[in-house]
Amino acid sequence: MDVIINYKNVEIDRADRLVMKNVTFNVTKGEFCYLVGKVGSGKSSLLKTMYADVPLAGGERAEVLGYDMLNIKRKEIPYLRRKIGIVFQDFQLLQDRSALANLRFVLEATGWKDRNEINDRIEEVLKEVGMENKSYKMPHELSGGEQQRIVIARALLNRPELILADEPTGNLDPQTGYQIVSLLHRLAEEGNSIIMATHNMQMVEDFPARVLRCNDKELID
Repeated sequence: MDVIINYKNVEIDRADRLVMKNVTFNVTKGEFCYLVGKVGSGKSSLLKTMYADVPLAGGERAEVLGYDMLNIKRKEIPYLRRKIGIVFQDFQLLQDRSALANLRFVLEATGWKDRNEINDRIEEVLKEVGMENKSYKMPHELSGGEQQRIVIARALLNRPELILADEPTGNLDPQTGYQIVSLLHRLAEEGNSIIMATHNMQMVEDFPARVLRCNDKELID
């Protein structure tokens, strides 16, 4: 099985404060993992180390998609991030343009040039998340669940090898949240590797998968 994340005895500090220690786990291609724990337990910090937004303080090994996260160079970070789709709790859509224009902006910013290829790829990801008929709307015209579907479409644009979802249902009502988790599980069945941070244990019970637990500054697999 292809291992895409391999951490061994990793330490995470933020502002000279120990956040997590002895973090050891790996994730294989096509795997769905929940990352659970109380607020402030280190879930977001751990996710951010995987796309080099939070540097690691040390460890024996820390590899993500073939990159050595203990020694990653600044110029390598954009290439790593193109292999990762990130789904935020607060959407982070550009409010001054339509959902379609939000997606086009990402593709153009990551080097896509051909107008037809751009349009075809946007159509593909919108179909995948069931939003092909609402792409003309501005973000404020979409419900929370619809905005999160656009965010997932955005995460899929560059065919990432890994999707990191940080509390993707945190701002949604329970029914809409369940639809989003169901969608993420379907994407994992199609071969995407997904790590979803959540503190909603009912959802974890209703959509079972591997659970990584942040507890007392350590990760329990």
